[in-house]
Amino acid sequence: MTTRGIPTNRLSRRNNLGKAAAIVLLLATGVLPATAQSNLKEGNNNFALYTKTKDFKYLDAARKLSDAAYQTKRDSVSFRNILLRGLVYSTLAVVDSNRAQPYTADPADIGLSTLRRLTNKPVSTEHEAEINYIKRSLANAYLIKANRAVVSANYEEAYHQYRKVDSISRSAIDVKHNLAVLSTKIGGNEDAIKRYQAFTAQKETSSPVYILELAKLYRQQGDTRSMLNTLLAGREQFPEDKEILFTLINTYLANEAYSAIVPLVDEAIAHEPENVNLNYIAGYANEMEGNNEVAKSFYEKVINLDANNFEGNLELGLMYLKEYIANPQDEEKQNKAQDYLLRANQIQPSEVRALKSLAVLYDQAGDIIQKERVNSILNQLTQ
Repeated sequence: MTTRGIPTNRLSRRNNLGKAAAIVLLLATGVLPATAQSNLKEGNNNFALYTKTKDFKYLDAARKLSDAAYQTKRDSVSFRNILLRGLVYSTLAVVDSNRAQPYTADPADIGLSTLRRLTNKPVSTEHEAEINYIKRSLANAYLIKANRAVVSANYEEAYHQYRKVDSISRSAIDVKHNLAVLSTKIGGNEDAIKRYQAFTAQKETSSPVYILELAKLYRQQGDTRSMLNTLLAGREQFPEDKEILFTLINTYLANEAYSAIVPLVDEAIAHEPENVNLNYIAGYANEMEGNNEVAKSFYEKVINLDANNFEGNLELGLMYLKEYIANPQDEEKQNKAQDYLLRANQIQPSEVRALKSLAVLYDQAGDIIQKERVNSILNQLTQ
């Protein structure tokens, strides 16, 4: 019997071949998903074993299984495949920091690429712990690269790597500080200032070190007002910090703001009572503000701490000289002026200020012989 000229036995055979082909096709389309699922499952199992044992063979096996589960376009959009890939490669980026294993791309970059794709909110929230693990691992991986670049003085590369760390771990203030420091090393002072401004604005992220470094940047730019404002803000944040206080006093001194120094000196000296330079600054600031007796007491302390201190002896001699000139009958002032000025001259025999002051003293006292002697020395020094 035939159907439209085709023998029935031939038609039956073709139907059987069609059914067989359909079954083969169905089996073929089912093999890849099943295999991918198997690779994913085994990959997760091996990664779990690695986290427990720290045996690299499990991590290596997890990598191979993850790669195998990531072959097709369909595989590469699966959240769970991406997650396993991120876990494996972010870990490799740290564990194999010397890149002893062969890679088609840097494992840290592969891990970062996967991290950026783990954004499916309902699912990503469910796997928050794993995603945080990937972030920590990648931050450590880029931190290793950054530190190695610093050691080799490749500051541009270090800055680039620290920026990656910062983008992953935004709350790490030490990373932000390192970025600010590196900015100054590669000529990015404006960038460094902005970074310091950001984390010195609040005490929670600020520190005396950051305050001082920001003040230094302003000083290098010649921005005295911003430097002072930074130090004053630092004083409010860290009122007990002596380095901020000392830097503030030195800044006032450089700008001859003696009235601003006077209220600060007692607090500063309380930190370092035997600091000769600090006691001298206290004396000089008080002298400039007309507090002569207070100034003398500080100068005397300078000399008590360092008998051979030229500036302390000279300033005391000059103060008594002024008082003697104002009252030529006061022999005590004359004697004290002479004692301190002679001591200053002994400490630095060729120092012109002490010699000129002695010449004035002898002229006022009418001691012609000593005056001529001192003037003779001055002439020899100035010729």
